[in-house]
Amino acid sequence: MGHRVIYVEKCEYLRLYLDNLKVEVKDDSLLFPISDIQILVIDNYKSHLSVPLINKLTENNVCTILCGVDHLPKSYILPMNGHFSASGNISKQIIWDQQRKEIVHAQIVKYKILNQIEILKENNKSFEVCQKLYEFVDEVVPGDKTNREGLAAKMYFRELFGPDFIRFDEDVINAGLNYGYSIFRSLITSIIVAKGYLPNLGVFHKGKNNMFNLSDDIIEVFRPIVDNYVYNNMMEDILFKQDHRDALIQLTNYKISIDSRKQTIANAISLYFDSIVHFIEDEENIILFPLPMLYENDL
Repeated sequence: MGHRVIYVEKCEYLRLYLDNLKVEVKDDSLLFPISDIQILVIDNYKSHLSVPLINKLTENNVCTILCGVDHLPKSYILPMNGHFSASGNISKQIIWDQQRKEIVHAQIVKYKILNQIEILKENNKSFEVCQKLYEFVDEVVPGDKTNREGLAAKMYFRELFGPDFIRFDEDVINAGLNYGYSIFRSLITSIIVAKGYLPNLGVFHKGKNNMFNLSDDIIEVFRPIVDNYVYNNMMEDILFKQDHRDALIQLTNYKISIDSRKQTIANAISLYFDSIVHFIEDEENIILFPLPMLYENDL
């Protein structure tokens, strides 16, 4: 997988030129080696994409995101065949053990709350709220049947964004959260497909109309990364700006800590997903969870 994150806003045509992405703007053009691209976001409703380019992007497992007139991600372009062993992987995925999945879900909830606590501590938020969230971590049971995830989220969001904040309201904070989550979700989906698994067969999420249930399981521990950016950069804004969209996309270009090492976001997602699969399929005991703090990528 490449390492470059490319955001295309002003463009008439995107074509394949040799093994490069050719971006044409009036009488000018730019070339980007497709092998270098990790994420391509096309945020121009009037752009034209060639079929050869689309096929080459999927061959190289480029996470390609198409935005609508509201600038929000609307579609992902994914390959039909992601991995040489996809058939075998999917067969195993269909019969994943329910008890192991419930244990995985409980662990995901615990580490999601722990990462939320890290963000609150980083931003000098209430000690009492952090202590209550630690209590929720200790109370999580397999399958999170007592909904500690939901209770923690309510306290966490109100502590971070203010007592009047309501998730899914139509405001700039929610716009930033939704956009950032969509970028991470698309990257996670492309990695799941590349490994030969189906993103719609989840561990916990089971929405019949949701094509990305497994992606929504995996993203949970990464959400606080987006939350932290929105809190530190968008609290005083009224409009969701292009600068914010670009910065949220570029979050995926940083490194985070996992397994006591700093890894790119994409590598961390890959290691995290692999450890979950090994836990379920091979009954290993360790799941590698990422921490939410970002480090500069040296690339």
